[in-house]
Amino acid sequence: MSDEWKASAGDDKSWKLLEKTLLASVQEQRRSRRWGIFFKVLTFVYLFGALLIFSPAMKMQGAATSGDGHTAIIEVRGMIADRELASADNIVGSLRKAFEDEKTKAIILRINSPGGSPVQSGYIYDEIRRLRAEHSEIKVYAVITDLGASGAYYIASAADEIYADKSSLVGSIGVTAASFGFVETMEKLGVERRVYTSGEHKAFLDPFQPEKEDERVFWQGVLEATHRQFIDSVKKGRGERLKDAEHPELFSGLVWSGEQALALGLVDGLGSTSYVAREIVGEANLVDFSVQETPFDRFTKRLGASVAEHLAMWMGFQGPTLR
Repeated sequence: MSDEWKASAGDDKSWKLLEKTLLASVQEQRRSRRWGIFFKVLTFVYLFGALLIFSPAMKMQGAATSGDGHTAIIEVRGMIADRELASADNIVGSLRKAFEDEKTKAIILRINSPGGSPVQSGYIYDEIRRLRAEHSEIKVYAVITDLGASGAYYIASAADEIYADKSSLVGSIGVTAASFGFVETMEKLGVERRVYTSGEHKAFLDPFQPEKEDERVFWQGVLEATHRQFIDSVKKGRGERLKDAEHPELFSGLVWSGEQALALGLVDGLGSTSYVAREIVGEANLVDFSVQETPFDRFTKRLGASVAEHLAMWMGFQGPTLR
């Protein structure tokens, strides 16, 4: 056997050994990655399950208190819409519990909201008026902090009295519905829109089709009808306290400072929640009856559970919004 052949055979064995070593290393890395992914998924499932088990979907505050009574607080914070914290279900549930509590001397709606759905706002407005009539001994006060606009003011107008800070933003009694028009953009891109409907006006809010004048007029009529309902409810709730119900800009959608709102009769006084409880109600002991988000709710929201809903709102497929 020649030396050259032996050298070749030796090199071949070395390469095979090196190849086996590299393959073993790769397999070990793959196993390590798989186990790493497994344990990460297991940890995620464990934490998710713990949140699901130990955190109810929503919880309501309002435990029994010592003393003779308390002023109930209900937060109306953020967008007023279905499945939001300030939904009609949540606010109405809190209201009923507060009214039914034997120690409740009065109820304060602490409002910081830009408004939202006219339907949700209307539900809350009607329920406040019904509960006030049923429990005439318990007064309802609305206290506007930073913002009490649109649907939030709609709700406030059902209260016995409204208070705000001198710098609060109050009013915005109007209705809006927004969308976009992408027709020319699609033409420039050479994109053809194909929509199949079984009704002549079924796709009249489609932002990818040209706007038709008769449909624009129809939609404007819907908004004006909703605006009239809003105005009528405010007039019914505020009554003669509105200094000039025929003020040309009172129901134009403008927003006012707390001081301006007081001059217009949109609010009854300037003051905070603690001021109203202490000086107006005469019961400084506050108990929160608001529905509170749990960590699980915040977690699911961060995962983008409402992406589709917000996309529909962005494209103009939602109903009118009180603003």
